Amino acid sequence: MSDALVRSAEAGDSARPRSNAVVAVLAFAGIVVSLMQTLVIPIVPELPKYLDASASNAAWAVTATLLAAAVATPVVGRLGDMFGKRRMLLVSIVLLVSGSVVAAFSDSLVPMIVGRALQGLAAGVVPLGISIMRDVLPSERLAGSTAMMSASLGVGGALGLPSAAFIADNYDWHVLFWVSAVLGAVAFALVLTIVPESKVRTGGRFDLVGSLGLSAALVSLLLAISKGADWGWGSGTTLGLFAVAAVVLVAWGFYELRTSQPLVDLRTTARRQVLFTNLASIAFGFSMFAMSLVLPQLLQLPEQTGYGLGKSMMTVGLVLAPQGLVMMAMAPVSAAITKTKGPKITLMTGAVIVAAGYGLSILLMSEVWHLILVSCIIGAGVGFAYGAMPALIMGAVPASETAAANSLNTLMRSIGTSFASAVAGVVLAQMTTDFGSFALPSENGFKVVMAIGAGAALLALVLAAFLPRQRTAAQAVSPTGDTGDGRSEVTEVAGVKS
Repeated sequence: MSDALVRSAEAGDSARPRSNAVVAVLAFAGIVVSLMQTLVIPIVPELPKYLDASASNAAWAVTATLLAAAVATPVVGRLGDMFGKRRMLLVSIVLLVSGSVVAAFSDSLVPMIVGRALQGLAAGVVPLGISIMRDVLPSERLAGSTAMMSASLGVGGALGLPSAAFIADNYDWHVLFWVSAVLGAVAFALVLTIVPESKVRTGGRFDLVGSLGLSAALVSLLLAISKGADWGWGSGTTLGLFAVAAVVLVAWGFYELRTSQPLVDLRTTARRQVLFTNLASIAFGFSMFAMSLVLPQLLQLPEQTGYGLGKSMMTVGLVLAPQGLVMMAMAPVSAAITKTKGPKITLMTGAVIVAAGYGLSILLMSEVWHLILVSCIIGAGVGFAYGAMPALIMGAVPASETAAANSLNTLMRSIGTSFASAVAGVVLAQMTTDFGSFALPSENGFKVVMAIGAGAALLALVLAAFLPRQRTAAQAVSPTGDTGDGRSEVTEVAGVKS
């Protein structure tokens, strides 16, 4: 063996522990940020009392996070491409810690909403982490590492619910936010000391007009979706917000196509591989969240209903926790399929598994172990899909646009979850059964929501079928971007070929 080859092998061996540390730290940061999504769930029924507010006003503690996350994710992704992904990752974590501290000191509605909005601004951590991995990890590590980073969303949510329920049951509710602040501070220190900054930059001018336009459209759309049930789907406010979202989005699209340095490169987004991956992301976001809306209610409804299981919030968290662990366990399996068959097959496999899990849930929902089983099956499918999506996106965009493209994909998933919440809310509100003086969601209502979840997974399967055929070699887009014929130039760096 030549001296050059020996030095190369030694360099690879020495880089492996460093790569492991980078992956572990970024995944930990993703878990910490995803915790915020389940942080307040155990205390939602008590928030009106804690904050001296009405139930509808207290719900803004959840809505504010959703809206802030939607606005921040594409903006932070673009800023990461321009000024440094690690830098914007650190800024996002600082916002998380700041929001946690504000919420921890709050005893009224406004500080709580401000704190939760600041937490939502940290939602770009996962797509930024995936983009950092593309820039700093060896090519052979990328598929598995990005799958693990994507799975951190599920792990944080699954582990966060029982942990938050335990804290809420045994300590003052403010402790929830102090724990979030401490975990965020730890994540900040680890990222600062272990994760290197990417040298890939786009430079140029930030598209302020585009960011404001997209933010206005997203806030209008998601506000209408999240509050439509309270305001009335046919109310002037709800319909007006939908109309504003549509008009602003069209105007924003025309502007983005005409500006030289857009917030979102719509021409890149329109590539078949990117477009259908993002559309599938909406469907997967819907199908993943539908289960999260049904299972907690089934577990907590009284046994006297004949289908409720009468369990505590702590039990709910413990039942859902294995799902997140299964998602993480599927990361290397997803990576192996991506390397050998391509991410398109991985995504389609995930869709089939999710649809099968929902189909099984319609038959099995009368015992706790039934719900654990179906949630783990669905979690496995989601883990496959979430591992494949970054590979598909990175296989179709230049390295200089990775963070913005991954952030947009994450946003599409969030929109899917918002639609799931709205659709499930309508179904469960319409399909009820009388229980004493209360109207509770009926068993058939839950089954309809699960069937819709299966339909969303099958829609994702159909959309994935339209993706370009993938090579099995580990290939992805080079930093130079497009070739002259409109196809993507590729090098052996990331796991797919456009």
